[in-house]
Amino acid sequence: MDALVVIDVQQGMWAFPDYPPHDGEGVVARICGLIERARAAGRPVFFVQHEGGPGDVLAPGGPGFALHADLRPRPDEPVIVKRQCSAFLGTDLDARLKAAGAERLVICGMQTEFCVDTAVRGAVERGYQVMLAADAHTTGDTRALKAADIIRHHNHTLGAGFAAVKPAGEIAFG
Repeated sequence: MDALVVIDVQQGMWAFPDYPPHDGEGVVARICGLIERARAAGRPVFFVQHEGGPGDVLAPGGPGFALHADLRPRPDEPVIVKRQCSAFLGTDLDARLKAAGAERLVICGMQTEFCVDTAVRGAVERGYQVMLAADAHTTGDTRALKAADIIRHHNHTLGAGFAAVKPAGEIAFG
């Protein structure tokens, strides 16, 4: 069975004017489309939320910690709080996925080169098949690379042995 895993789409990701998410609102819209299709197919949706610790823009209780306003987890949809780049390390995500019967994970979210990359690799290490939504993950420009190049690079790299990679609009939930 498929499950959708939405990584770190939190208000704080828009807090840095010099580092805005590339096509951020477009990515959120595509993620919302994935959520709708997963729900319509009766597939579980898991939200992952990064806790940055005291003083961090993603600190619990602060406005940056909240999920993006367009994401509205249902009461029966888990929100997994993590403190590391990995959605699996120190969380019960793997146990919850297994309890739900998940075999293939559709992964989307933020930030491409950190938590999305780590989620894909961690899922593969745990035996899941992975589908990366090519246009439903994002990051911001860095001093080394533009966000679009980081996204393109990760789609290519992760698609070369870790995950199948497709545009969000082409992903069906089975």
